[in-house]
Amino acid sequence: MIQITELRLPIDHTPEELHKSVIDKLQIDSSDLVRFNIFKRSHDARKNSTLSLIYNLHVQVNHEEELLKKFAHDPHIQVAPDTQYHYLAKAPPGFTKRPIVIGFGPCGIFAALLLAQMGFRPIVLERGKAVRQRTQDTWGLWRKNILQPESNVQFGEGGAGLFSDGKLYSQIKDPQFYGRKVIAEFIKAGAPPEIEFVAKPHIGTFRLVGVVERMREEIIQLGGEIHFSRHVTEFLIEKGAIRGVNLADGQQFFSDHIVLALGHSSRDTFYALHHAGVFMEPKPFSVGFRIEHPQSIIDHARLGPHAGNPIIGAADYKLVHHAKNGRAVYSFCMCPGGTVVAATSEPNHVVTNGMSQYSRNERNANAGIVVGITPQDYPGGPLAGIEFQRAIEAQAYVLGGSNYEAPGQLVGDFIQGRPSTQLGSVIPSYKPGVHLTDLRNSLPEYVIHAMQEAIPEFDKKIKGFAMHDAILTGVETRTSSPLRITRGRDFQSVNIQGLYPAGEGAGYAGGILSAGVDGIKVAQAVALSLTGG
Repeated sequence: MIQITELRLPIDHTPEELHKSVIDKLQIDSSDLVRFNIFKRSHDARKNSTLSLIYNLHVQVNHEEELLKKFAHDPHIQVAPDTQYHYLAKAPPGFTKRPIVIGFGPCGIFAALLLAQMGFRPIVLERGKAVRQRTQDTWGLWRKNILQPESNVQFGEGGAGLFSDGKLYSQIKDPQFYGRKVIAEFIKAGAPPEIEFVAKPHIGTFRLVGVVERMREEIIQLGGEIHFSRHVTEFLIEKGAIRGVNLADGQQFFSDHIVLALGHSSRDTFYALHHAGVFMEPKPFSVGFRIEHPQSIIDHARLGPHAGNPIIGAADYKLVHHAKNGRAVYSFCMCPGGTVVAATSEPNHVVTNGMSQYSRNERNANAGIVVGITPQDYPGGPLAGIEFQRAIEAQAYVLGGSNYEAPGQLVGDFIQGRPSTQLGSVIPSYKPGVHLTDLRNSLPEYVIHAMQEAIPEFDKKIKGFAMHDAILTGVETRTSSPLRITRGRDFQSVNIQGLYPAGEGAGYAGGILSAGVDGIKVAQAVALSLTGG
C-alpha cells in the first residue's frame, strides 16, 4: 500500500473528483488504481482561507515498487504503515488460569475484550450496574436530585467516558496503531463508520450505550464473564504476589493475574490498595469550573464565514494560558453543542463534567477551565489528593444549596469579583440546577486568581469568550486521577507481582481512546505472562 498525505480538495468535491485527484497525484492510468481508503480526513477552516478537506489516503496500485521509486523524494507519497492489529499470544487448549479485570470502563472493556479474543476467558468485576440501568440511575440524580453511590456518572458499565462527548481523539504516541484497533472495535459494535478517518472522531453519549452492550456480548460469547454490582473491598496478597480479591457481599475471586482498570473515582478502592501495601504515589491534576457560551459565539469566532457548515459541524477550541502566579490555565474536555452534567459519586458532594450527543446540536458549548496543581499543593502522601478533591466538592455542595444544585457565577461578575444574583442571556444546562453565588469561595485563591487572569486572555483568541453573561459552574475536580499506581516495564505493579495497574485511575491514560489503548497494552502483557511469552 502507498500512503498519500496532504491531498487537498474543495469541501464540496464529489467522490469522482477524489478518485481523479488520486490518479493525478500518482500520475498513473485509471486502470492501475486498484483501490484506496481514507485513513484520515481533516479540514482547513481558517477564517480567511478557502474551505477545504485534507486527506491522508492508503492506496493500492499496480507496479507499486516502480511508483515508489519515482516518488522517492516526495514526502507526501510513501509506503503506507501496517495498521492492522496482530495478536501477540493465544491461550493454549484447556487453559484454566483465568485473569480478572476490575472495572468495566473503556480500559477494562478493551482489556477484557482483547483477553477474550485471545482465548483467556476473563472474569470482569464491575462495582456499578449494566449500562441501561446505570443510565436510569444517573438520570435520577439529574432529574430528581437522588444519588446512587454505586451507579452514577462515574461507576457502571462504560465508565465515566460513557457520559461524556464520546471523544476518540488523543495526543498519545501510538507507533503500533493500537488506537486503530480501538476504533475498529467500536465500529464493529455499531459506532458511526466515519470515526475511522475524521480528525476528531466522537460517538456521543447515547450511541455509546448500544456500542458498549454489544462489546459486552462479544466478551461473553468468547467465554468471558461480566459481574455487575461486584464491589472489590480487599486485595489478597501473599509474599508480594496477588492471589485474589474479597467483595463487599462476601464473595471471593481468585487469580494470579488481576488488571486494575478502576477509573479515577474509585477512591475507596485506592484506600484498600494502599492498605494492602500496593505502591502508589501522588501526581498532578487540575481543578476549576465548567464554562458555557452560546455555541453560535464559538462557531463565529472560530470559523468565521464557515460557521454552520454541516461538514465541519459545531466548532471546538483548545486554550492555554500561563498565569503570572506560575499556574497553567487551560480548557479541558471541550464539548461542542453539549451540556454540563452532575458527575459526583459521593453523597453531599458536587462535581461537574461535560457531555455531548452525536449531533452536538444543543444551544451551548461547554468546557472545563481548569488550573494545574501539583502534590506540593496537597502534601500528605499518595491519598492526599483525594482529600483535597473531597474538600472542594463538599464546599461546592454547600455553596449550591446542599441539594446537588451546583454553584454558578456569570463570567463578568467572576472577573470583577462580585457575586452573581441574576442570570443573563446564557441559560446554564446543568441539572439538577445552578445556584448563583460567588465562586471565589469554592477553590484555592491561587486557582481563582489564575482563572480571572486567563479568561480575558482567552477572549483575545476567541472573541466573546469573556462575555459577561457566559456562565461558570463549579466544580470540576476529576480531570484525572490524583495518584499513580506505579508499574514497571512489564506493566505489573512495581511491588506486587500479577497486579496490573491500567488506565485513567492508575494514572496511565486520560480519555476514552488512551484508556482503550492502555487496556490493550495491559491485556497483551497479561497474555504474555500467562503463556510464558
